[in-house]
Amino acid sequence: MNATRRQIVRAALALPACAVAAAPPAAPWPSRPVHLIVVYPPGGVSDAMARTLAEPLAQALGVPVVVENRGGAGGALGMEVLARAAPDGCTLAFSAVSPLTLQPLLAGGPRDLLGSVIPVAGVMNTPVLVAGTPAFTGHSFGDLIAQARARPGELRWATSGIATSGHMVLAQTRLQSGVDITHVPYQGGGPQINDALGGQFEVLSTNVAAAQLQLLSAGRLKALAVGAPTRLDALPQVPTLAELGYPQANIGSLFGLFAPAGTPAAVVARLNAEVGRLLASDAVASRLRESHNLPAGGTQQDFARQIAAERRRNQELVKRSGGLLS
Repeated sequence: MNATRRQIVRAALALPACAVAAAPPAAPWPSRPVHLIVVYPPGGVSDAMARTLAEPLAQALGVPVVVENRGGAGGALGMEVLARAAPDGCTLAFSAVSPLTLQPLLAGGPRDLLGSVIPVAGVMNTPVLVAGTPAFTGHSFGDLIAQARARPGELRWATSGIATSGHMVLAQTRLQSGVDITHVPYQGGGPQINDALGGQFEVLSTNVAAAQLQLLSAGRLKALAVGAPTRLDALPQVPTLAELGYPQANIGSLFGLFAPAGTPAAVVARLNAEVGRLLASDAVASRLRESHNLPAGGTQQDFARQIAAERRRNQELVKRSGGLLS
């Protein structure tokens, strides 16, 4: 083989290596703004916390984090939007776990999204407040039960939606007490509070938040009970549902960040780490304390285990309660 032919062969053999070397590197994540879906209407505690996280998360990721409210069906509509999104780490959702742990278990509920979205990070545990509106003539949770027993079906109890934690408080209360209370489901916490102040129903269950506490202080709502491990520092005179003899109704809300199934594991790990760092920061920790929420945190696997455990509990509740989950 002469020198010229040897040079040609060497050049041909080198082509694949050159081609590989010349291939553009994979685009770093995130390469465009991150879309954060809040699965509830504006004005609620989840909306406020998602927006609290959005700005420092944007700074950490180096791209804007655009918040969009997609409320409806107790969070199921927004989670459905998430499930259909590209699993590239640029579409996330902030939601309670109930669209995965309860709603699919109910007759006529939304499709089961447990395999279509993945938990990324737990963010907060939110106590539930049971309160009387201007239409409620009693003064305590005991009065609520007594009135419901005396006038079956007349007392109206509003929640922020079917299969929310507030709905579960109502369902467990009805199941244990045997009273007939009419459920009034809303499409989110904001609209529910507006109608509460107008006396459109007698009782509501809602997440504990600064706005609700201000309404209590102003006498526009009456605190009857809380769903929490212990009495709240902000409401030391208000008993927990467990103290009142309703331990199964002593329920709070677990909220967190979710992504479409198939999102790269490295992206999920990065997001989980960033959320953990933010929860430990003074700015976010103080906002949680101000809104009377408890930080969740933990690994992605921790959050997944909590969701699985709550789903098992709700399966048992649905089995025992029958039509009381209407």
